[in-house]
Amino acid sequence: MKRTIVSSILLLWQLNCTAQSLSPIIGANKIIDPYHYTSVKSQTFDKASVACAHPLASAIGAEMMKQGGNAFDAAVATQLVLAVVYSNAGNIGGGGFLVARKSDGKSIALDYRETAPAKASRDMYLDKNGNAQTLLSQFGHQASGVPGTIAGLFATAAYGKLPFKTLIQPAIDLAEYGYTITEREAAALNSVRESLIKNSTAPSAFVKENKWKAGDTLIQKDMAETLKRIRDNGQKGFYEGKTAQLIVDEMKKGGGIISLEDLKNYQVKSRTALEFKYKGNTIIGMPPPSSGGLIVWQLMKMMEQRPLANYGFQTTKSVQLMVEAERRSYADRAEFMGDPDFWKVPVKTLTSDAYIKNRMSDYDSNKATPSKEIKAGVIKESEETTHISIIDQYGNMISITTTLNNSYGSRTVVAGAGFIMNDEMDDFSVKPGVANMYGAIGGEANAIAPGKRMLSSMTPTLVLDKKKKPLIVAGTPGGTTIPTSVFQTLVNILEFDMNATDAVNKPKFHHQWMPDEVMTEKGFSEDVKKQLLAMGYKISERGAIGRTEVIKILADGKREVAADKRGDDSVSGF
Repeated sequence: MKRTIVSSILLLWQLNCTAQSLSPIIGANKIIDPYHYTSVKSQTFDKASVACAHPLASAIGAEMMKQGGNAFDAAVATQLVLAVVYSNAGNIGGGGFLVARKSDGKSIALDYRETAPAKASRDMYLDKNGNAQTLLSQFGHQASGVPGTIAGLFATAAYGKLPFKTLIQPAIDLAEYGYTITEREAAALNSVRESLIKNSTAPSAFVKENKWKAGDTLIQKDMAETLKRIRDNGQKGFYEGKTAQLIVDEMKKGGGIISLEDLKNYQVKSRTALEFKYKGNTIIGMPPPSSGGLIVWQLMKMMEQRPLANYGFQTTKSVQLMVEAERRSYADRAEFMGDPDFWKVPVKTLTSDAYIKNRMSDYDSNKATPSKEIKAGVIKESEETTHISIIDQYGNMISITTTLNNSYGSRTVVAGAGFIMNDEMDDFSVKPGVANMYGAIGGEANAIAPGKRMLSSMTPTLVLDKKKKPLIVAGTPGGTTIPTSVFQTLVNILEFDMNATDAVNKPKFHHQWMPDEVMTEKGFSEDVKKQLLAMGYKISERGAIGRTEVIKILADGKREVAADKRGDDSVSGF
């Protein structure tokens, strides 16, 4: 059976590649075998590399660069493949952020976050008595914002070298002819089986009669047809025509409010990347509606004038300082941050040296500062994002984080189109003071409004060295733990001089103002925990924090790449 499938794949590639000048790459005994593959956690490459959540996606991204493309081409191809092979977070029904630095020194920040539909309203999830109906914002048709991913991919491809038809074909083939799933993927699909059935109006490729197991082949025929419409008709192949109609038809079946006009009117926003200095290095991040870039800016600046390296990695002194910085930055998040097109975010004030110095003026190195004494609110969001880090042979650097919000988003599969819609409406403040499914409590800055983009923690990040040469590409999924994970990764490299693998895999900790506790991963120092408890901190152990992807450019120009051990993440390059 597999020989027949492989022959079909190769035939399809031969038909398509005549005009595309790209040799077949998918199939048994070819460069990329979708039925036999393994994760590569760490490797050093001479020229170009990709680190992301799935081995097939990183391999295809690297191959695009190897065959003449650049980092932007790899970014498009990798995201499209993730939409097929990592369906709980990779997506075409969600959105994300891209931060890039071109080889000519120009910085790019693309915002393709989802938007609230035109029929959305501030109180749309409240009943007649004013009570929040949070399940409507969390699962099913009414939970979805207008997807931005496909528009974001076309905006990204404008900086590439290869035809979009070339970049999308591997994803089409993987959807049409299938790939073998891992043990983690099988467990994830099994865990949401009933929810997918409940929140979708038709059978889908993600649900089968018996439980999924490692080694099963997942084939997504409807998704393949959706991708073909995008290949043949461009961006309009998603936001107009048959696919758009399928989305709207699906929404109507379950009370969703996304319209054909919402889809047709969606636009990517080109933002101005945040840039600041840290001990001579330049850190580049994503501005609002992502909160991540501002949080990392504040956290790094709170460290800059302190001898963190002398304190040592995860000593009580260094952890306590970093926790107190995290507490203060997250207290600012809900009070001041939202979609800048709807809310005046005081970026200059939040990032000014005077403001940051004042935020740490009540810091006490001997005890915890109770969060009730730190003014502001808290927002916590989904951890089912996914991240891609890329650098090419030309020096282009790209950091991308995308999401569906919850694992498998709204759990609504668009009938006839084969992809899962996001549940990003839950990242808005459904009602002031009412928590969302992840404990998010928001206010006016993040209230629902038509066309508005919901606040995010996604933190795609780049670092240049003192000579403005590429140094680090980093990012991670993990909801509100994203900024603190990126912060700790940067500190691990810039202050504690770690290699990429250690910077990614060492145990992490997290504090976000409320709840007033330090969350730690398994393996975090028990002695440090005891000392923090004695200082008045509450400690709780939790599961894995994030899945960080890091590229560190060494002094000789080689690319040291690490994919997180916490998942099936993998690196590829040449």
